[in-house]
Amino acid sequence: MSALPPDATGRAPARRGTHIALPVALAVLALPLVTAAHHARPAPYGDRLTVHARVDGADGALPLGDPALRAKGRAVEAYDKESGSRRWTYTRAGRRPVALLPAPGHAFALWNDGLVTDTARGSVRWHRAVPASADWLRTPDARGGAGVLQPLTPDAGMLAVVTPHRIAAYRTSDGDLRWVLPAGTGCAFAPARSVRRDGALLVAQPCTGPAAAWTAQVVAVDDYGRIVPGRTPLGNGDVRRAPGGSGSPEK
Repeated sequence: MSALPPDATGRAPARRGTHIALPVALAVLALPLVTAAHHARPAPYGDRLTVHARVDGADGALPLGDPALRAKGRAVEAYDKESGSRRWTYTRAGRRPVALLPAPGHAFALWNDGLVTDTARGSVRWHRAVPASADWLRTPDARGGAGVLQPLTPDAGMLAVVTPHRIAAYRTSDGDLRWVLPAGTGCAFAPARSVRRDGALLVAQPCTGPAAAWTAQVVAVDDYGRIVPGRTPLGNGDVRRAPGGSGSPEK
């Protein structure tokens, strides 16, 4: 190939095509690497959710009605109550579900690393870590997570997570932490020893020492916190509930 003729200055002109083609070629070569790096990123919290069943329709909606839940190995499975067919399967890398709580529009799970998740209609809504719970869940005292997940309202608008050190309440629409009630000094909550009475959740709080009054060893809470005389309503962002019927937690 003959050389390009010199310009007026006597210098050969730059090969413009070569200068343009080189950056384009580098960008094309880099694209698969960027794409591979994107796909190689681990999912948050090790999540892997697989949807098995959908109904025919333009919106691809999942079947109506809340599914039943079961823990199978390291997975949470949701399945249709009538047909028994699986709707979705949810796993977390290296983790296993300890306790499950089905509720209207929600599927709550407690995992062995102390994480609480809310899954519904083929998506994971939120994750919340429960402090100082992973080690406790490995002990016989945890009773397999019995009583840790407790709905505080009939529609599951608020969820209580009960552990020996504290009771934490979350607004289930977005996972927002609304209040925390620590256990009393020398006492510890017993999640498995809880009952529900007239809209209140009664949780045993055993205390050490013979002088501990029995009244201090049972705590009553609702969606606004500990139930005590004269408490002042603060609200949980739920405009459906009229003020004056409940109040803020005692710290």
